[in-house]
Amino acid sequence: MQPSQKQRISHGLHRFSDQPVQESLSYSLPTIQNFDPNSCSDASSHGTQPAALTFEQYCTLESSSGTSGYFVHNSPSTVSVSPNGSPVSQPDSQSFPIYPHQSPDNTCSSPVSGSCLTDDVDDLRHKIRELETAMLGPDLDILDVHSITNLVGPKQNQNPSEAEQIMEMISRGDLKLKDVLCACAKAIADNDMFTAEWLISELRQMVSVSGEPIQRLGAYMLEGLVARLASSGSSIYKALKCKEPASADLLSYMHLLYEVCPYFKFGYMSANGAIAEAMKNESQVHIIDFQISQGSQWVTLIQGLAARPGGPPRIRITGIDDSTSAYARGGGLDIVGKRLSGLAKSCKVPFEFNAAVISVTEVQLEDLGVRPGEAIAVNFALMLHHMPDESVSSQNHRDRLLRLVKSLSPKVVTLVEQESNTNTAPFFHRFLETLDYYLAIFESIDVTMPREHRERINVEQHCLARDIVNIIACEGVERVERHELLGKWRSRFMMAGFTPYPLSSLVNATIKTLLENYCEKYTLEERDGALYLGWLNRVLVASCAWS
Repeated sequence: MQPSQKQRISHGLHRFSDQPVQESLSYSLPTIQNFDPNSCSDASSHGTQPAALTFEQYCTLESSSGTSGYFVHNSPSTVSVSPNGSPVSQPDSQSFPIYPHQSPDNTCSSPVSGSCLTDDVDDLRHKIRELETAMLGPDLDILDVHSITNLVGPKQNQNPSEAEQIMEMISRGDLKLKDVLCACAKAIADNDMFTAEWLISELRQMVSVSGEPIQRLGAYMLEGLVARLASSGSSIYKALKCKEPASADLLSYMHLLYEVCPYFKFGYMSANGAIAEAMKNESQVHIIDFQISQGSQWVTLIQGLAARPGGPPRIRITGIDDSTSAYARGGGLDIVGKRLSGLAKSCKVPFEFNAAVISVTEVQLEDLGVRPGEAIAVNFALMLHHMPDESVSSQNHRDRLLRLVKSLSPKVVTLVEQESNTNTAPFFHRFLETLDYYLAIFESIDVTMPREHRERINVEQHCLARDIVNIIACEGVERVERHELLGKWRSRFMMAGFTPYPLSSLVNATIKTLLENYCEKYTLEERDGALYLGWLNRVLVASCAWS
């Protein structure tokens, strides 16, 4: 595996921040498409009725292609949401079934009856191989399936009574899928491989990538559990590179998930608002983005600053790259620089782009190109949780990076992060947290995208599954998805010498108004100077600012 491939699979949710920037570089203030809150009045509702709202403020992100309709181009297939809100995809989209009961068109047939458990060792190995092939495709060549067989094979000194009791409860319907997933994770945590074997065979018949939210999430949680049994998950996790879609497809999946999950979009809006507020009187602005991705976050900020009374400031953006974003956009940071430079020129904004092609863990002061007289803004958007901390390495890049940024004396530092606690939690508690967090995301996706929709399956498989597998299956340096709650981030920022910076009240009020046009189950709360966005009673994204 090439180093770039190994890095490519280690990043996931941060991808949602960006949408494809139009090549024409002809921009207008964005039209944000919103969904009818009635679309989620019950669990079976999947259609949407978008109501177009124009938010002509510089704090927003680019969110439309400039047309009255909402669309995402996906090569070779096309996915669109028609004016009445129902997504449509063309039938030529190539897809890959990842579970035995999934048909070639990414729908799942009824599960096969009967248990997959067998006393024949060769047959058991064959069935495990079928599971791996179904999950990852026939190109899997680095996983030793015999290691799984040896791990999960029945031990002579184990008592099967507990497993049999669980199986009886499943057959009576006393245990639901969520309960069985938790029981399997607990068995693995307790090194009870006899019970884990039984439960994995049962779970294979209970999950579905086109079923209820818990069934779809369960498919990827099961994948993580199986991966954990294979050398701490590294083999299967790395093998997921076999499923990396074409760059244009990946970018469309990222864009689509970003559009249907407003908690990500609004998190970025609040960050842009804080930066715009801090820079309203500055003549020279230097924005340092530690994960610039496609650069789309800065489109409307540049547009807004261009209309500032008294004229626009001179803007310089330093963008730090990551391998996933480079793959999705099909090239290096020069692509981002050209797009943003063209936009700035069309808006008559003095602009300069500084490409920092370096790993974030290796960034030093000289890489940032800071100049005297500049007002500095630093953007940490869904990326700090990828930095290893003191629990992983004595170098503690997470806190080192914060101290480095503080030494720049920035006017504002924005933080957008997933509100989840998976960094130092032990395996079983981490499993429960991941189950609760991602179930909320899968339920929210269910509101806007039909379950049989091919692009929904692709979005979940390529933008969410790898994060889930990494959190569950991997440990040590191999586990790169290490989220922390905002309370912990506050402690880190304060230890680095930062003080809270207020978010824009105008932007927060606008976000509240926009959220009313979405499903009523989305939530927003302002608390202790931060913005919390979520689904029902689960906070998913937190946004705050520091100086």
